[in-house]
Amino acid sequence: MASFVNASETPGNHPSITPLRSEGGKYVLMTAAYNEQATIAKTLESVTHQTVLPERWVLVSDGSSDGTDEIIKSYVQTWPFIRYVRRERRPGRSFGAKVRALHDGARLLSDCEYSLIGNVDADVSLEPTYFEELIAQFARRPRLGIGGGFFYEEKNGEFRNRSANRTYAVTHAAQLVRRECYEAIGGYAILEYGGEDWHAETSAKMKGWEIEAFPTLKIFHHRRTGEASGLIRYKFRQGRMDHGFGSDPVFEIFKCLLRVPEKPFFFGCMARLAGFFWAAVRRDTRPVSQEFVRFLRTEQRAKLISLFSTGKLSGPPRADSHP
Repeated sequence: MASFVNASETPGNHPSITPLRSEGGKYVLMTAAYNEQATIAKTLESVTHQTVLPERWVLVSDGSSDGTDEIIKSYVQTWPFIRYVRRERRPGRSFGAKVRALHDGARLLSDCEYSLIGNVDADVSLEPTYFEELIAQFARRPRLGIGGGFFYEEKNGEFRNRSANRTYAVTHAAQLVRRECYEAIGGYAILEYGGEDWHAETSAKMKGWEIEAFPTLKIFHHRRTGEASGLIRYKFRQGRMDHGFGSDPVFEIFKCLLRVPEKPFFFGCMARLAGFFWAAVRRDTRPVSQEFVRFLRTEQRAKLISLFSTGKLSGPPRADSHP
C-alpha cells in the first residue's frame, strides 16, 4: 500500500488534510439495501474478500420484504466488522429513502477510527484489490476528496465498460470520501430524484477538493441501471434531477444528444430532455443553492467549449495540473 504523504507539501488555499499512512488509511463502508436478495450475496462476498478490509461495514435493510435480511445476518455471524440495521418504511424504491438509510447507518460509525468513509451499493461486486488500490490513490493525492472506479454492466454474458463513464464523475456505487471532505459537505444529501453522488462531488469541488474515477478500478453491476423502475421512467426522473441541480439548458441538450446510442435508443434521450423541460415549465423548486447552480453551470460551459474544440466532453483540469 501507499506510503506516508506529507500534508505540508500541499499548496495553500486548499482544505486541511489529514495525512494517510499505510497503517492509518482506515476506511468504513455503508450500504442501503431494499429487496436485494438476488444480488447482495455477490456484494457481501466481494467486500469480505478485499485485500484490505473495512474497519466497519454497516448494512441497512431499508424495509426489505424478501430474503435480504437473512442473507446479511448470515454474514454478520462470520465477519465481526459487519453491522446489520433494519429500517422500516413504506414499500417501493425511493432515492431519498436510500440516503436516509445511509444516515441511519452512519450512526453506528461514531466510535470508529477512520480516514475514509464510503458507500457500496447492494447490487455490485468488486475485484479483491479494489479498496487497497483506491486507498493508495488517496495517500498519493492529499487533495483527493472523492474517488471510485468505473462502472461495468453485463451484456451478452460479458461485463463491459459503460459508455457514460468519465474520470471526472465518480459513481456512488462504490466510492470512498476523505473524512474531512465528507464532513465539509455535510455527508450525502437527501434528494427526491437522486443524484447524491453528483451533489457530493460538486459540493466537494466548490470547497477545493478534487474528485476522480479511476478506469483501472472496476465495479461490476448486477442489475441494469433503471431496471427496477423502467428505463423510460428512470430517464425522465434523471431529467428532473438535472433541472433540480440547475443544469445549463444548452449543456443538457448536448449531453442528451451524445447519449442517443444508450438504451433505450433515442427514447431514453428524449425522456431525459422531457423530464428536464417538464420540471422547468412547472418551475420545480431546486434543492440546491444559487452558488451551487452558478458553480455547476460554469463547469458545464467549460465542457461545452471543450466539446466544440475537441469533439468530446471533458472535465475541468485538476487543481495541480499545468498547461
